[in-house]
Amino acid sequence: MTLPRLGAAVTLDSFDILRDWICESDRTIEIQDFVHPSVIGADHSGLIAQWRERLEGHRGLRGIHGPFFSLDIAAPDPAIRAVVQERLMAGLDVAGALGATHMVIHSPFTFWHTLNYANYAFLRGVLFEGAAECLAPVLARAAEIDCTVMLENIDDTDPRDRTELVAMIEHPNLMVSLDTGHAELAHGRYGAPPVVDFIAASAARLGHVHLQDADGYADRHWHPGDGVIPWRPVFSALRACPQNPRLILEVQGDHARLPETVSRLEQRGLAC
Repeated sequence: MTLPRLGAAVTLDSFDILRDWICESDRTIEIQDFVHPSVIGADHSGLIAQWRERLEGHRGLRGIHGPFFSLDIAAPDPAIRAVVQERLMAGLDVAGALGATHMVIHSPFTFWHTLNYANYAFLRGVLFEGAAECLAPVLARAAEIDCTVMLENIDDTDPRDRTELVAMIEHPNLMVSLDTGHAELAHGRYGAPPVVDFIAASAARLGHVHLQDADGYADRHWHPGDGVIPWRPVFSALRACPQNPRLILEVQGDHARLPETVSRLEQRGLAC
């Protein structure tokens, strides 16, 4: 399967650096300025106006990274879930205003959960039920604006958790997201499966990928090739997915080097 052209996670500043490279090939972008509580919880109409101006001439697909700080979608307390819903709804309002057709949210699953499913028999069911209840109105709103919610691995060590949650909810506007660096961190620090196994576990429901490299120790967000992830097997695993997930380079710093990174991946026959 031919993979889609690589896109980029951007803020206003990094989009300005990459604008020509992005627009000349209509690359997918993921806007990440709205994740912080100080932004999503305040008047951000000015920021939206700035983005609308920047996006003139961009004809590629768009998405946003939704708010995530302190937002546990599986929180058992309904009062807390109400706050989570409010923030995610605000994220969808941003997505609608910017023509974004995906929004990334964070998984609630952790290494502690994996270690304790057998110890607390009720635990997995409570997490699944809480997440489903929290996301129900969010997904209804996402359907109204034709936006797909992508559930990203963060502290996940069992790649089946997100996939099985998405399968249980079975909503057309909910898919699995994979962050390669988070998976590599979980593999290196917690003994989780390697990145290729995370891909295989969610292949049928994988709609979105954050491509970033790491060293198996921390969440580095390095350019692919700067860490230890074996990229040829990763891209081969992505090609085996039954649908084309959106591929987003999510690097931290040195954004001006992204065209060079993509060119190197293309020359190796890994990406386009």
